[in-house]
Amino acid sequence: VQLVESGGGLVQPGGSLRLSCKASGIIWRLNAMGWYRQAPGKQRELVATIDEGGSTNYVDSVKGRFTISRDNNKNTVYLQMNNLKPEDTAVYYCNAQQGSGLYWGQGTQVTVSS
Repeated sequence: VQLVESGGGLVQPGGSLRLSCKASGIIWRLNAMGWYRQAPGKQRELVATIDEGGSTNYVDSVKGRFTISRDNNKNTVYLQMNNLKPEDTAVYYCNAQQGSGLYWGQGTQVTVSS
Protein backbone atom coordinates (compact mmCIF):
# COMPACT_ATOMS: atom_id res chain seq x y z
CA VAL A 1 0.00 0.00 0.00
CA GLN A 2 1.34 3.41 -0.98
CA LEU A 3 0.01 6.65 0.52
CA VAL A 4 0.44 10.05 -1.12
CA GLU A 5 -0.49 13.24 0.70
CA SER A 6 -1.31 16.56 -0.93
CA GLY A 7 -2.77 19.93 -0.01
CA GLY A 8 -0.15 21.37 2.30
CA GLY A 9 1.23 24.87 1.99
CA LEU A 10 1.62 28.28 3.58
CA VAL A 11 -1.43 29.91 5.11
CA GLN A 12 -2.06 32.88 7.38
CA PRO A 13 -3.39 32.42 10.91
CA GLY A 14 -7.13 31.92 10.79
CA GLY A 15 -6.96 30.41 7.33
CA SER A 16 -7.93 26.96 6.08
CA LEU A 17 -6.34 24.07 4.25
CA ARG A 18 -7.61 20.69 3.14
CA LEU A 19 -5.21 17.79 3.10
CA SER A 20 -5.82 14.65 1.04
CA CYS A 21 -4.18 11.26 1.23
CA LYS A 22 -4.81 8.67 -1.44
CA ALA A 23 -3.96 5.01 -1.01
CA SER A 24 -2.94 2.85 -3.95
CA GLY A 25 -1.48 -0.57 -4.56
CA ILE A 26 -2.91 -3.86 -3.35
CA ILE A 27 -5.94 -2.79 -1.36
CA TRP A 28 -8.64 -5.09 -0.17
CA ARG A 29 -9.90 -3.41 2.99
CA LEU A 30 -8.45 -0.35 4.68
CA ASN A 31 -9.27 -0.26 8.37
CA ALA A 32 -8.38 2.80 10.46
CA MET A 33 -6.86 5.78 8.69
CA GLY A 34 -5.38 8.81 10.34
CA TRP A 35 -3.36 11.99 10.31
CA TYR A 36 -0.30 12.69 12.44
CA ARG A 37 2.02 15.67 12.55
CA GLN A 38 5.56 16.42 13.57
CA ALA A 39 6.83 19.89 14.34
CA PRO A 40 10.56 20.69 14.39
CA GLY A 41 12.18 19.33 17.52
CA LYS A 42 9.04 17.53 18.64
CA GLN A 43 7.77 13.99 18.52
CA ARG A 44 5.19 12.91 15.99
CA GLU A 45 1.72 13.25 17.46
CA LEU A 46 -1.72 11.99 16.59
CA VAL A 47 -4.03 14.58 15.06
CA ALA A 48 -7.11 12.59 14.09
CA THR A 49 -8.22 9.09 13.19
CA ILE A 50 -11.24 7.60 11.46
CA ASP A 51 -12.22 3.97 11.43
CA GLU A 52 -13.85 1.99 8.67
CA GLY A 53 -17.30 2.84 9.97
CA GLY A 54 -16.62 6.56 10.16
CA SER A 55 -16.06 6.97 13.89
CA THR A 56 -13.55 9.72 14.56
CA ASN A 57 -11.07 10.71 17.23
CA TYR A 58 -9.20 14.01 17.62
CA VAL A 59 -6.41 15.38 19.75
CA ASP A 60 -7.83 18.04 22.06
CA SER A 61 -5.88 20.89 20.45
CA VAL A 62 -7.70 20.53 17.11
CA LYS A 63 -11.22 19.69 18.26
CA GLY A 64 -13.74 22.06 16.72
CA ARG A 65 -11.25 23.23 14.08
CA PHE A 66 -10.23 20.10 12.15
CA THR A 67 -12.46 17.50 10.52
CA ILE A 68 -11.29 14.11 9.28
CA SER A 69 -13.29 12.22 6.67
CA ARG A 70 -12.79 9.40 4.20
CA ASP A 71 -14.10 8.22 0.86
CA ASN A 72 -13.83 4.45 0.82
CA ASN A 73 -14.64 4.28 -2.89
CA LYS A 74 -11.60 6.45 -3.61
CA ASN A 75 -9.39 5.00 -0.85
CA THR A 76 -8.79 8.54 0.29
CA VAL A 77 -8.73 10.25 3.67
CA TYR A 78 -9.09 14.00 4.11
CA LEU A 79 -8.28 16.51 6.81
CA GLN A 80 -10.15 19.82 6.67
CA MET A 81 -8.27 22.33 8.81
CA ASN A 82 -9.97 25.60 9.73
CA ASN A 83 -8.93 28.50 11.95
CA LEU A 84 -5.32 27.46 11.64
CA LYS A 85 -2.85 28.64 14.26
CA PRO A 86 0.95 29.04 14.15
CA GLU A 87 1.25 26.07 16.49
CA ASP A 88 -0.33 23.90 13.80
CA THR A 89 2.83 24.30 11.73
CA ALA A 90 4.28 20.84 11.11
CA VAL A 91 4.79 18.10 8.58
CA TYR A 92 1.52 16.19 8.35
CA TYR A 93 1.58 12.46 7.69
CA CYS A 94 -1.27 10.14 6.90
CA ASN A 95 -1.36 6.50 7.78
CA ALA A 96 -3.57 3.55 7.05
CA GLN A 97 -4.01 0.11 8.51
CA GLN A 98 -4.78 -2.94 6.41
CA GLY A 99 -4.72 -6.31 8.07
CA SER A 100 -1.60 -6.42 10.22
CA GLY A 101 0.17 -3.78 8.17
CA LEU A 102 0.53 -0.08 9.00
CA TYR A 103 1.50 2.23 6.16
CA TRP A 104 2.70 5.84 6.12
CA GLY A 105 2.83 8.61 3.55
CA GLN A 106 5.85 10.81 2.91
CA GLY A 107 4.36 13.86 4.59
CA THR A 108 3.22 17.31 3.49
CA GLN A 109 4.36 20.58 5.03
CA VAL A 110 1.82 22.92 6.61
CA THR A 111 3.11 26.34 7.64
CA VAL A 112 0.89 28.84 9.43
CA SER A 113 2.47 32.27 9.47
CA SER A 114 1.68 35.89 8.77
